[in-house]
Amino acid sequence: MAINLQKGQRISLEKSNGSKLQSVCVGINWGAIEKKGLFGFGTIKEAVDLDASCALFDENKRLIDVIYFGNLRAKDGSVRHSGDDLTGDMDGNDGLDNEVITVDLSSISPSVNYVAFMLNSFRGQDFGSIPFASIRIYEGTPIRVNEVFATYDIAHSKEFAGHVSMVLGVFYKKNGEWKFNAIGEPTRDRKLEETVRTVGQNYL
Repeated sequence: MAINLQKGQRISLEKSNGSKLQSVCVGINWGAIEKKGLFGFGTIKEAVDLDASCALFDENKRLIDVIYFGNLRAKDGSVRHSGDDLTGDMDGNDGLDNEVITVDLSSISPSVNYVAFMLNSFRGQDFGSIPFASIRIYEGTPIRVNEVFATYDIAHSKEFAGHVSMVLGVFYKKNGEWKFNAIGEPTRDRKLEETVRTVGQNYL
């Protein structure tokens, strides 16, 4: 059974059979904003362009690489991005991930000690106005889910209102084993490069 993560929770990357996760997908799912129609009649859907990204740091918290919609593959090939989703779910929650970042922990460079995940609102749409947003960690591929390991609801929290950037969580290596820290913190940043800098300074 998947773990329902709470903010600040730290977990080991271990499957239900006790083996360690090696190829890990982090999927982000979100919905379009609903607004009242003309003269208050009906509703209209406003596309939401959120951007999931991933930053790799060494043990001294020095930035090694950033994977995002403009750079879909890490230098060593161990991290891949599924591509940019420009709208979110326009017809309600379909249960599928809009963007997926895949991390192969077995082939990641030994110099990498932290793998941080971030979410930025490309058009500056307020997180507080997005009807649903969640992440899940699972074993599989961007188009196939073998086993959901953990889920984390990042919507329905007043603290996200007024923000367009957040730190989702961090894989970190401790005593040779990979673990996950569910952070779920909004930041005051407006752009990805600012969020990456904030992660390096405050969340590793």
